[in-house]
Amino acid sequence: MMTEAVNLRERVKEPPSPLLVESYYRGSVARAQHYVFQHEMWVHLAHGLMLERQGIVSRNAMAKILHEILAMAEAGPEAVPVDYRQEDLYSYQEDLYSYVEKLIIQKLGPDIGGRLHTGRSRNDLNATTWRMALRTELLAVLGLLADLRQTMLALAEEHIATIMPGYTHGQHAQPITFGYWLASAADALARDHQRLMGALAHCDLCPLGAGALSTTAFPLDRAWVADALGFAAPLELAYDAVSSRDDALEAASAMAVMMTLLSRLATDLQNWGSWEYGFVELADRHSAVSSIMPQKKNPVALEHLKAAAAMVQGAHHAAMACTKNTAFADVNDAVTAVNEPVLDAALRSRRILALFQEVMQGLSLNKGRMENAAREGFGSATELADVIVRETGLSFRMAHNIVAIVVRDALAEGRTAESISSAALDEAAQVLFGKALHIPAAKLRAALDPAENLIGRNVQGGPAPTAMAALLARRRDGLAQDRATITAISQRIADAKARCWAEAQP
Repeated sequence: MMTEAVNLRERVKEPPSPLLVESYYRGSVARAQHYVFQHEMWVHLAHGLMLERQGIVSRNAMAKILHEILAMAEAGPEAVPVDYRQEDLYSYQEDLYSYVEKLIIQKLGPDIGGRLHTGRSRNDLNATTWRMALRTELLAVLGLLADLRQTMLALAEEHIATIMPGYTHGQHAQPITFGYWLASAADALARDHQRLMGALAHCDLCPLGAGALSTTAFPLDRAWVADALGFAAPLELAYDAVSSRDDALEAASAMAVMMTLLSRLATDLQNWGSWEYGFVELADRHSAVSSIMPQKKNPVALEHLKAAAAMVQGAHHAAMACTKNTAFADVNDAVTAVNEPVLDAALRSRRILALFQEVMQGLSLNKGRMENAAREGFGSATELADVIVRETGLSFRMAHNIVAIVVRDALAEGRTAESISSAALDEAAQVLFGKALHIPAAKLRAALDPAENLIGRNVQGGPAPTAMAALLARRRDGLAQDRATITAISQRIADAKARCWAEAQP
């Protein structure tokens, strides 16, 4: 048949191995149908329109091709039959585009249908469609990340004065507020936004027109195609365009860093939800029960989140490993194989961002227990040493020594921080340095009060409620700007697609 004469498998003499099909081709085509089918239709329209605009393919021929592409796009992936039977050399195709071209040629003949691929390779085609898929995923991740940041900032404002112990090395350190912890997490998430935006910027460059690796002698308009596909610009050097997937590696890295943070936050919440802490409690909808122990309420959402974070880290490692020790050229392991783990990382990241936001919104706090823990754990010892410095002029190290002895004695006698007296400070100071301190009782009580500790920490970045209120206002403004950037990029892409589709209409 005439169509067989232009089949992509002319170079080989037998169909692909069934084992190769099951291990590679079947899954690859299925993923392409799921992730890039509509993107590929869009690329075909943009490339076809450019070929016609440049006078490379006639309007009459291109109109027929565009008609078939529009029909396929409307019908969806099911419009392109995929044959996994391997009954003969020509029945099986290697990728989604091969099936698309085969269908177009079957309908229009090789003279017209065979013109769509002019000046193009599957190398630049696939590099483009998978970048479009990753771009879509990154925008979705960024949107959900913005939602989580908004929730964290809102909760930080709500709990701006909810006192709790701050910890270092798993031990009581200094009093903080739950809002301070939340705001710190929100700031780290804002840096995740910046990392993901960097990955998006590097992904948002168009390889189309690069050809196999060195462009083509046809007078392509790569800038027009990039604009028609909603990209920020062409990825200029053709060899780079088909050989590099650092955009995907960067995206996976950014998501792995983000998920590592979420896992650390989940670890805190899981600890604080234990009976020994009793600070927080997950909503019932985020918890599981025991099949044997009726009292149990297990934090399954947090455990799942931490496991998913490990899987995203694994996806990053897998993508890096696919690329390592490969030629800097278009090779499947470095350029194509990375799509699977990176897009899997994006899917898991999207799910976990949405779940973690819901977990935070459903969280219950035992504020009294949190504040009591802050009072009992000697977290005010640093402020007490600072008061001694300010009141007496002793060096901080001398004050540190005095307070350390008083705390040690109180712990040995089973007393709390609030039991510390001026007399005890004087006794320790006399032993160490030969003089009493005479700290006023009011100053001592204020130093030992976690709430007073917080009010005094009004230095930039401190947990004082006044400082936190101003900081949170700035963070909300920054989040609004980040949302506006995401919206503008999404709108640019949507507008480009609408223009391309409109121009392709008969």
